Amino acid sequence: MPRLLHLGAVAIATALAAGLTPTSGLPAAVAQGGGAHPEWPGRGDLFVGACYQPIDRSPEQISQDIAIMKGAGFTMVRIGDLSWDSFEPEEGRFTFEWFDDVIRQMHAAGIKVIVDIPGQPAPIWLHKRYPGVDLVNQDGVRLNAATRYWDNISDPDYRRLAKRLAEKMMQRYARNPAVIALGYTNEIGNGQMSYSDADRGRFVAWLRKKYGSIDALNKAWATQRWSRRINDWSQVDLPYGRGPGPNERYLDLRRYWSDDTIGALEDLEAVRQKWAPNLPTASNFWPDAWTKGFNYPRSWEKFSTYGAQGFYPGDPVSAALDVMTNRSGHDTPVWFNEFTAGGGGNYGTPGRSRMWAYFGLLHYAQTFLAWTFNSHIGGEEQALFGLVDHDGRPSWKVGEFGQIAREFATLRKLGFPRYRPPEVAIHYSFETSWLTSPPPGPNTMQEYFRGNYREQVKAAFQPLFEDNVDTAVIDIGHDPIDRYKLVVLSSAYIMDKETADAVRSYVARGGTVIMTGYSAKVDETGKWFETPLPGRLTDVFGVRTNAFYRSDQPLKVTIGGVSRTGTDGYYEVLEPGTARVLASFENTPAKSPAVTINRFGKGQAVYLATAAQPGFTGPLIRSLYQSLNIERGPQTPRGVVARIVDGRTLYVNTTDTPVTVQIGGARRAVLSGKRYQGEMTLAGYGAELLE
Repeated sequence: MPRLLHLGAVAIATALAAGLTPTSGLPAAVAQGGGAHPEWPGRGDLFVGACYQPIDRSPEQISQDIAIMKGAGFTMVRIGDLSWDSFEPEEGRFTFEWFDDVIRQMHAAGIKVIVDIPGQPAPIWLHKRYPGVDLVNQDGVRLNAATRYWDNISDPDYRRLAKRLAEKMMQRYARNPAVIALGYTNEIGNGQMSYSDADRGRFVAWLRKKYGSIDALNKAWATQRWSRRINDWSQVDLPYGRGPGPNERYLDLRRYWSDDTIGALEDLEAVRQKWAPNLPTASNFWPDAWTKGFNYPRSWEKFSTYGAQGFYPGDPVSAALDVMTNRSGHDTPVWFNEFTAGGGGNYGTPGRSRMWAYFGLLHYAQTFLAWTFNSHIGGEEQALFGLVDHDGRPSWKVGEFGQIAREFATLRKLGFPRYRPPEVAIHYSFETSWLTSPPPGPNTMQEYFRGNYREQVKAAFQPLFEDNVDTAVIDIGHDPIDRYKLVVLSSAYIMDKETADAVRSYVARGGTVIMTGYSAKVDETGKWFETPLPGRLTDVFGVRTNAFYRSDQPLKVTIGGVSRTGTDGYYEVLEPGTARVLASFENTPAKSPAVTINRFGKGQAVYLATAAQPGFTGPLIRSLYQSLNIERGPQTPRGVVARIVDGRTLYVNTTDTPVTVQIGGARRAVLSGKRYQGEMTLAGYGAELLE
């Protein structure tokens, strides 16, 4: 029997064949990680500790620090990052003995170690001896290495020497009993684009490989516009990262620097495969750094065992979106290689780190390493406050992280870290994010795409977050989507062939997709389609979406029998072909369709004819739960997140004020030992695991 999608009183017979498992037809992305290595951290492993910079400490202080860590019950540290010239103070002279001793003491204290290969910042001696490592800005000015990450990691000498350092460190520590994982180049993705003649030459070589001919490049870059035709490769310039310039060139510039960063990581991964195949990788990347960044969602499996990140959360929805974007297509847990404890100019807030640690558990986290252990005494971060004060005295934060460590020692036996796969996927494209946020300069695309792409992805993610539904955030042009019951494309402005093929195959085989306005307007070069919109998917969605307007009044649509009001006036005038109209705009001049559904193959494609916004995406997504058998999580009041784990329910209050939760019946709390009847009041930043 068919299952029906209901929207208000309208029931459209768009069947999902009973028992059918939709598949995308994409090959599985094969990570270098978890499955083939049962000895790597996995089920039942939770780690609490800190990032530690022994280069700031005397031998006596190091011993005292490790004693504090042991007393607090810490189980892991991350060390080695930011320290290249402490390992190699001058070219070819390596000094690892001091680091050996630190690792030895950590091992004696029962503390596992992530050895972080310090690819950035590069030492001053490297800059002075190999000037190609210096950055040249787009004005042609050579820059001294005045601040961290001002290194040109595309330079061949940099690559050679970074790889040699990695070889030396992996050869030395791969079999050390304390070492549990490796990290690559702290916060890689941060940094600056460079504009030297050598950089231009590498960019041209990248273009030649990508396009093959000048004619293909001219077509991709639309050089007939404004008399920009290129006659030979010598006429190609590096586009300006800070603007101005046309979209197509800017997009390729971002892609080039992304591929360059990925190449640097692949260099290190090749070293690991040779010298340390027994160790997984958990690297503190910064792929969405706006200075440069790299396309992590389309490359994660090449160099990453665990999705790892610096976790410095703001609001809970954004924090969850950030974690799930970082987890991407991994089937392993998340590591917080840097975890909120205090910060720059922020001494810390009691209870806040513990709350975020429990929040992390709900979102697949396994490792929680405070940034940082000792407060910094000098440099740009001298007012960054860690667990230990500037005078070496442990602050109350040591006690809070010790509490986290004790509690997690119990939770590791109760189903944590979590492994349950999400049932819903949200599409996230770094390339769309880049293209819709161009540098300053004349550009009508900015006049068209007025919203913030990430905020529009968040608008699709938010209702699922509020309903405590696990939701993957992936690039569906890269990661297979056959496992998901629902896939949502929010303002998917770029519709490249890979993404379009994934959508087409998934829906044809029985999947359900929701796509919103602003989607499928440009191809992979960044140029508008010369075909009816949505490009490459008109038949899948059964509509034409070319015309659009902006309402002076908030848009109104009735969904689920309730009139809903939006927050974004942009709307597209849909021309249904094979699609059926489920709802119309109530206050636009033509009262045009707002939501359509199209049967394509064995599946269904839903189109929302406006920008993603919670007032519309929420009820639309929720209308599909029953028909798609999507299991909603525990019902919680605003500010409380929860998941059921091995029959127990973990509740986390993300607010700083008490919140009462209805729990139904009598329940015993694992953490506090209390018994609750019918309801439970969670303290501000409180967490409870109920039997």
